[in-house]
Amino acid sequence: MSKSRTSDSHGPSQRQLRVGELLRRSLSEVLTRGDVHDPELQRMVITVGEVRVSPDLRVATAYILPLGGQGKDEALAAMRRNTVPLRHLVVKGISLKFAPELRFELDDTFDRMEATRRLFADDHVRQDLDD
Repeated sequence: MSKSRTSDSHGPSQRQLRVGELLRRSLSEVLTRGDVHDPELQRMVITVGEVRVSPDLRVATAYILPLGGQGKDEALAAMRRNTVPLRHLVVKGISLKFAPELRFELDDTFDRMEATRRLFADDHVRQDLDD
């Protein structure tokens, strides 16, 4: 008997993770090659940290960050402005039944890591850890 799997309670499925990684690599390659004809986007170096895919594989959210973290809002606006050509270029070399809708968000992983590092550096927390 099969159980239905929801991503909220169990995390992403292996298929979601696999498709997300394929999309992340493809998007990174498209950005590296400068395939999108947007001068603003071509002058930026953008890192794609992760791509999360919905359970039905129809929506993919790419978490991006410009190199050095400068110009985050401009990078996000440029990516969102070029969603249609990016979608076409990204899925071009991937065999999927449907081309997922691409969405873009800023990657806050480094900010969260820095906040965690500061938290562990706090004297009260270090005192608790040393005990």
